[in-house]
Amino acid sequence: MTARTVLQQADITRALTRISHEILESNRGTADLVILGIPTRGVILARRIAENIQRIEPSASSSIVGSLDVTMYRDDLARNPTRTPAPTELPGTVDGKTVVLVDDVLFSGRTVRAALDALSDLGRPKAVRLAVLVDRGHRELPIRADFVGKNLPSAASERINVHLTEIDGDEYVTIDSPDDADYPDDTDSPDDTEGAPA
Repeated sequence: MTARTVLQQADITRALTRISHEILESNRGTADLVILGIPTRGVILARRIAENIQRIEPSASSSIVGSLDVTMYRDDLARNPTRTPAPTELPGTVDGKTVVLVDDVLFSGRTVRAALDALSDLGRPKAVRLAVLVDRGHRELPIRADFVGKNLPSAASERINVHLTEIDGDEYVTIDSPDDADYPDDTDSPDDTEGAPA
C-alpha cells in the first residue's frame, strides 16, 4: 500500500502564506515580534514565514527569526535516542516580545512543552503563540496551536511525514499507516518526534 499524500508543495505554500497573514493580524503588525523555529523542519518553516511577513510588511525587521533547540528539555530522553543538539539562535532578546514558536507537526504536545521550558530559560516573553503546519490531534498535554496550516485527524498508529525542499529535496506531506511505514514504534525522524506514534 502506498502512503497517502495529503499536502503538495502548493498546499504548503498557501498554508504558510495564510499563517503569515494570521500572525500579522493577531500581532497587529511586526512590532516586538519574534519567530522561533523548533529544529529541524520547524526552523525551515519559521524562516519561510518570516520571509512572507517581510514581503507583506516591507518595513518589518529582517531579524525577527531564529531557532530554539529543545533536545535537552525533552521528557523522553531515556526512551528515545538523543540527536545532536542544534544551536539556539535568537534575533535579540525575547523579553517583552511576542514569540511565535513554529513546528512542522503537533502531536502529543511534548515537544512544545519542552520548547516552553527552553524559552523560559532565555527570558520572559510578553506572549507565546504556536504555529504548526499540521495538527494531527492526540494531545497528551493541554496545548493548542494558535495558527494551523492543516488539521489532519489521524490514528495514533499512523505517521505524518513532512518533506521540505531545503532538507529532503522535495516537498509534500504524507500519512502512512503501520503497514506502509517501516519505522520503530516510538520514534519519528532522527530529529523530529511530534509526527510519530508515541
